Amino acid sequence: MARVKIDFGKIYHENCIDTLHRMPDELVDMTITSPPYDDLREYNGYHFPVEEIAASLFRKTKPGGVVIWVVGDRTVNGDETLTSFRHAFAFKEAGFKVHDTMIYAKNNPIPSDCGKRYRQCFEYMFCFSKGQPTTFNPITQPIKQGKAFKSFRITKIGRNDLAHDHVAPKERKLNNIFFYNVGTSSSKDKIAFEHPAIFPEQLVEDQIRTWTNVGDVVYDCFMGSGTTAKIAQQLNRRWLGSEVSAEYVSISEQRLRPYLKKEGKTAAG
Repeated sequence: MARVKIDFGKIYHENCIDTLHRMPDELVDMTITSPPYDDLREYNGYHFPVEEIAASLFRKTKPGGVVIWVVGDRTVNGDETLTSFRHAFAFKEAGFKVHDTMIYAKNNPIPSDCGKRYRQCFEYMFCFSKGQPTTFNPITQPIKQGKAFKSFRITKIGRNDLAHDHVAPKERKLNNIFFYNVGTSSSKDKIAFEHPAIFPEQLVEDQIRTWTNVGDVVYDCFMGSGTTAKIAQQLNRRWLGSEVSAEYVSISEQRLRPYLKKEGKTAAG
């Protein structure tokens, strides 16, 4: 397919492979998405070639750019599929580094009887990077401890205290386990819930703020209800997305309309 002009602020109604073919190489600063894995989500019968998507994303991602890939595993006859890890290896084989493996933990998971297992309440949130990430704006939290502390490292013979003390910092980066509400408490946009599985808005905001700056390009391969577009728009990032379902494109466009109108412009600038 010949490459054509890519429009920011647009959801392309097509397979993400087709959208990626349209793009010039090294266009995208960040991709954030959650694929319709393991038939856990009814997605109009769409099945996707993860190896081809990973390879295409590597070509279209800028050096130092990242892909945030949110994925979980189905349990079949008491056996987890490990789809999440297969995806991670596909991205490694495409050339990405597994820069961080974060956990998206759900404060209010759907009640279910998991048999002889604990309730499933998390998904993996992989950060695949094309080399060392260019941008990292970590979310921090204040630290109450104000005393100096002694540094140490663990060696073959045990703990080895170092010769110098450190003044405790006033804040520190968050741990890589993120807790979010899901379902109707994850967005105020009622129309979004016509999609079966929406991103928590705070999850998307945290990740976009962390890995991009104002004006950077954010892409979503599976735009779904439009959460990535909404948050990218509000944070003044340029964005585009792909969505194979006409129904979901319609949901996204209706959801986005008041936010685009409020901004007085699209993200195409």
